Amino acid sequence: MVKLSGEALADGTGSGTDPSSLDRMADEILSVHDLGVQIAVVIGGGNYFRGRMAQGWGIRRAEADNIGMLGTVMNALMLRGVLTARTETDVRVMTAIPMQSVAEPFIRLRADRHLRRGLIVLLAGGIGQPYVTTDYPAVQRALELDADALLVAKHGVDGVYDSDPRTNPGARRYSRLTYREALSAGIRVMDESAFVLANEQRLLMHVFDVKAKGAMRAICEGEDIGTLIASEIPA
Repeated sequence: MVKLSGEALADGTGSGTDPSSLDRMADEILSVHDLGVQIAVVIGGGNYFRGRMAQGWGIRRAEADNIGMLGTVMNALMLRGVLTARTETDVRVMTAIPMQSVAEPFIRLRADRHLRRGLIVLLAGGIGQPYVTTDYPAVQRALELDADALLVAKHGVDGVYDSDPRTNPGARRYSRLTYREALSAGIRVMDESAFVLANEQRLLMHVFDVKAKGAMRAICEGEDIGTLIASEIPA
């Protein structure tokens, strides 16, 4: 399972969609699929709409989250379009919000069957409910589909650090980390609720730089890239 933020598909300003970013993400996803790895992608929508924008306009949180979920669907459809232009592999968009005319509804067993048949599955709409970012749905969908690992693509950092590397040149990157260590240190890689669920269910998580070419494939091939987060650090 791969978790992409909306910024991964955006231009330099972090908004809208950028053709070169879409092309790069499509190449990365296909490079993993070419290994024979079953791959599903949970996509965010922050490049179209964020909660802080809603506050300035007087839009309530529930309504803002509904708008954001529509943004995730737009990103999924854009990415599907680019992927289908590059491969003969079938690419399916599945949404937590019923949208029968443009995508399939997310049904766990159907998504699992798509993956077993070698299809690429793009998951949009979060879990279909407000007050939840795409962090929690990424963990939940990874668990529902029995993913071996969740690959978390971050924008601007190549892993988890003990402080912000953008403001502290001496920040230290962790190569391996437990969820308990991350929670006790107040590390904000994902929402706390997502971390707690991943820890409870012993889900492996890899955090890496979304712009690092070949990083997804390298992680699947066992290379030590980014930060590995687990309930217990494996040998």
